[in-house]
Amino acid sequence: MKSDYLRRLSVSQSIEFDLDTEQLWELISAGGNLNSSHPFCKTNEVITWENEKHSDRLVYLNGRTYIRNFQTWEEGKGYTLLIGEENGPQSFVEWVIQSIGEKSKLTITVYPFILAKLPKILAFIPHKLWVQPRLNSYLKSVLMGFNHYATTGEIVPRNHFGKHPWFSD
Repeated sequence: MKSDYLRRLSVSQSIEFDLDTEQLWELISAGGNLNSSHPFCKTNEVITWENEKHSDRLVYLNGRTYIRNFQTWEEGKGYTLLIGEENGPQSFVEWVIQSIGEKSKLTITVYPFILAKLPKILAFIPHKLWVQPRLNSYLKSVLMGFNHYATTGEIVPRNHFGKHPWFSD
């Protein structure tokens, strides 16, 4: 199943944190963490948050509601998840933590459902011109939100890094 998602065109962004990998893992693995760190999140409600099963509901500022169903969970290293509307098309997402000395780096890669049904040759140009710029902007804002919360301890104001056409109100 994972290999089907990995055939899609993807978008990836990274950011360094002044945290060790254990601290970064605590930040990204806590249930409901998007409430304090995600600039386009209206609410992030835990559905299930147990040792082997994790899922939550993310309501964006514009009311769009996605369910995140975690597929893999590697303590201290990251996770993968499927995200999308309940019973709708799903995007595959990887969150990966890397150690950089006493610091760490978080990389988020999205394999979006949008354009996924098209052959890559047809999807390439719309992906490069339309999907990739919007997902890059989104991922940068999400990563900066986590960094903001990690460095200040303050909840990220909504739309703090600018509005997003897919998720802002």
